[in-house]
Amino acid sequence: MDRLIDMLRDANPREKDYEELAENVMNIVDRVVHKTDEKIEQSTDVLKAIISPVMNEGEDGMWPPRNPEALKLMEKEISNREKEGQLDESFLSEVNAQLRQAKDEVDKPGLQVMLQKVLQLYASNFLRKRSYAYKGGEVVVPEKFLESIIEAPENDWNRLLLDGLTVGKGDVSPEEFYAVTKKRIERILIRTEGGSYQQRVLVEYIKEIQARAEEIVNRLQGPAV
Repeated sequence: MDRLIDMLRDANPREKDYEELAENVMNIVDRVVHKTDEKIEQSTDVLKAIISPVMNEGEDGMWPPRNPEALKLMEKEISNREKEGQLDESFLSEVNAQLRQAKDEVDKPGLQVMLQKVLQLYASNFLRKRSYAYKGGEVVVPEKFLESIIEAPENDWNRLLLDGLTVGKGDVSPEEFYAVTKKRIERILIRTEGGSYQQRVLVEYIKEIQARAEEIVNRLQGPAV
């Protein structure tokens, strides 16, 4: 970089190559910065639209929302925005940036939970589009069970896990369930870009489900020795 600067400074004015190069580089940089600013602004608008059912209640977005329909409205907005191709890496980056900032704002405890809910709804909406619950015409019960939890609101996870796992009323052993959650994470890692926000959000969502299952199993039968 220093060498290029020296060459530009010492160049003969009649030799326009370096001047043209510098001008082209600056034009490209300006376009990239402008495009980035536009993308950030668009992602911010999308996020505002998603959380508007809760923010419209006032009080900086109290959580849980007083309106029981607010979560369904958020989920519907996420589905619509996903169909329009607006829930991309820029959007996820913006949500994560807002989430980091919310963690430092102790006077807005509901905002952090709300943004985490946005990421959960995004992951649920994305993961439910591909099913691994059927193989050779047969139902793969542990996979079907996992997918029922992926599609369910977080508040229903405990009930579903108790009804589906053998430590409760179900037929899926903890070992079978842990195996399919591990397999689902492996599939995510293969099918998404390494290091992307999308990969991180989807993997974290499955890990949250597994952690909830482990918590219930440990509570009912004790931790594995």
